[in-house]
Amino acid sequence: MNAHERVQAVLQGRLPDRVPLFELFIDPSVIQALQPGMSYEDFADYADLDVVTCLTMAESPERMEWVDRARGVWRDKWGCLQGFTGEIMSVPMDPPRIRGPEDLAAYEPPDPRKNEVLPVARKLVARFKGQRAICVVGEEVFAVPQYLRAGLANVMTDYLLQPELARKLAGIARDYHVELYRLLLREGVDIVALGDDYAGKTGTYMSPQHFREFVLPGLTTVVKEIRALGGRVIKHTDGNIWGIMDQLLSTELDMLGPLEPAYMPLDEVRRRSGLKVGVVGNVDVDLLSRGTPGEVEAATREQLRRISPLGGHFLGSGNSISASVRPENYWAMLQTARRFGKYPIAA
Repeated sequence: MNAHERVQAVLQGRLPDRVPLFELFIDPSVIQALQPGMSYEDFADYADLDVVTCLTMAESPERMEWVDRARGVWRDKWGCLQGFTGEIMSVPMDPPRIRGPEDLAAYEPPDPRKNEVLPVARKLVARFKGQRAICVVGEEVFAVPQYLRAGLANVMTDYLLQPELARKLAGIARDYHVELYRLLLREGVDIVALGDDYAGKTGTYMSPQHFREFVLPGLTTVVKEIRALGGRVIKHTDGNIWGIMDQLLSTELDMLGPLEPAYMPLDEVRRRSGLKVGVVGNVDVDLLSRGTPGEVEAATREQLRRISPLGGHFLGSGNSISASVRPENYWAMLQTARRFGKYPIAA
């Protein structure tokens, strides 16, 4: 099997020749430490990655509309202020772009056709189509209201005090992403990974009832539209999501993950879903950042033993390969998966 066939086998409920490898994102500094001067695309061939990805929600510093570069303040495509942290994702800043119904009435959302991910995706399709699975990593209906309302706290307050505003903001995010993913799938993308974070270590940010009212309808629509065009859906979120697990499964997404190993062991996720949903991950990023290659090898083999035998598993980190990850540990995870991830699993 080549990488694309391997990934498709898992998504279709069949056993591949070995467990595919998946990362939402690999920080360029890790690639440069392993192979100086190598592009992401060349690294995908060098490391024989099963899935190649690009981000729909990130904007390069060169393209940012700076408001105050010295302070790291810029305006995103939604017209919102964000604080640049030096990492891939920025932080929403006051004042909110939408304060209430009056602001919303005059608001014009961005045009999905102008998202800078489109030429990046075309480049990946031209190089890798049919050889490696091509995945875009993006958002759905929960992150965008946080940008427009300058943070999570305001969105949570809206659920109680301005519920109609909360629904309309979720609808703006839904419509934008339905159209964006339609464009990307028509370009030849295979998989959409949805990355809005719903939870912390003690549970979801909102009650299960509020999730059902404000998030689930839009999420379900986004998943349905992706699937209708032949795409597959992976849902990532940080935190403890047991309280909304049944709701997530009701959307008919294909896979869950990566999820945080401390709260969401993937073998339990598979059991709770009745093996109806696949799982992605779940080598702890903290271990990849602080541990030794030997410890990473042991943890990777443990994931392979516990999760992979029944199929439905992409192996990777518990989030992404951030700049904090030790390059030798990432490489140890890849090599261990190739050595011990062949079916039948005997890790």
